[in-house]
Amino acid sequence: MELKMQMRALAEAARQAARGMAKAGGVAKNEALLVLAEMLHERREEIFAANGKDVRQARQNGLDEPKIDRLTITAKVVDSMIQACREVAAQDDPVGAIETMWQRPNGLLVGRMRIPLGVICMIYESRPNVTVDAAILCLKAGNAVILRGGSEAFHSNTLLAAMLGEALAKAGLPAAAATLVPTTERAAVTALLKMDDLIDVVIPRGGEGLIRAVVEQATMPVLKHYKGVCHAYVDQGADLGQALEIVFNGKCQRPGVCNALEGLLVHAAEAGEFLPKVAAKLGEAGVEFRACPRALPLLGQHAKPAQESDWGFEFHDLIMAVKVVDSQDEAQEHIARYGSNHTEVIISRDHERIMRFLREVDASLVAANASSRFNDGSELGLGAEIGISTSKLHAYGPMGARELTSSKFVILGKGQVRT
Repeated sequence: MELKMQMRALAEAARQAARGMAKAGGVAKNEALLVLAEMLHERREEIFAANGKDVRQARQNGLDEPKIDRLTITAKVVDSMIQACREVAAQDDPVGAIETMWQRPNGLLVGRMRIPLGVICMIYESRPNVTVDAAILCLKAGNAVILRGGSEAFHSNTLLAAMLGEALAKAGLPAAAATLVPTTERAAVTALLKMDDLIDVVIPRGGEGLIRAVVEQATMPVLKHYKGVCHAYVDQGADLGQALEIVFNGKCQRPGVCNALEGLLVHAAEAGEFLPKVAAKLGEAGVEFRACPRALPLLGQHAKPAQESDWGFEFHDLIMAVKVVDSQDEAQEHIARYGSNHTEVIISRDHERIMRFLREVDASLVAANASSRFNDGSELGLGAEIGISTSKLHAYGPMGARELTSSKFVILGKGQVRT
């Protein structure tokens, strides 16, 4: 009961802060983000020290290497957070913008104005940089955010959240607009997920188990993606050198992230030449292939027969499912059955087939002749992202500041009354 009361007090403070953020001007919000950028630069050694505690404890607890990678704050990660603060600050303020307006026969001007969502509860695992990326987008969009990171990143998150509060206060904004849940007890999350009178939306970011648990418990709307099962389809006549680089980047650059490739589909006309090249380049990088019967002899020592469970599986590792297909139809059928609406790629020289793939394949991002790794808010020009939604309501794909607003109707009249 005491924990529930503590969480309710935290949510009430966030609701009050959300009112202040909703009326805050763009100058104050941008000042907070720029102050935070300077703090991240000046206090990076302090950040590394806090993160080091988390990483050491995680290793002692037996956390696997992909999760350790997501947990670790490097100089590059700090620079990325700083850049995100500055890029988001430089964006137009979405709040208050009237995006469309039309005139009715009676002279009324009817429009739609963008407004904040209110209070957002962000529940996430491993990556402590999400604390900053999520918060700055929520704040830019005039929201308050309750942050609940994973227990493995508690020291990192605590420090970053304190810096957020300081930056808000220096800009004259309510520090409670960005609050970290101060406990790792799961009961705290359970309590928050029942407070639909105070919290407007929940965004879970992490493994499929976490997301399903949030969806089952939450009494408010949830913006979610369960998993990232991303495919690349190598079309007949594709530039195989280009295809090899795209597939290598998609699988090997960071295999533990949600926009990494998990499946490779190759047209039968190209499989004999292409798959041995894949085996050589990706196999040397440590990739293990789960191959269909036609692909298996072309992938050599790095391959073993695929099981049904390998199709549609998010490996989060240097493992890739490979299938030879006879047509684009077969490739798209496979994607429709086993994909997760995250990211799908075609490598092709044929404009008509490319455009068909872009139109027909259902995913939050569909790419032609480019890596799946570009499905990321910063890479798409959003500055940062709070997550990648694979549900079509209320957003589809990476969610930046604009996706953290809603819209309301506004009317400009000259005394009209309804008859």
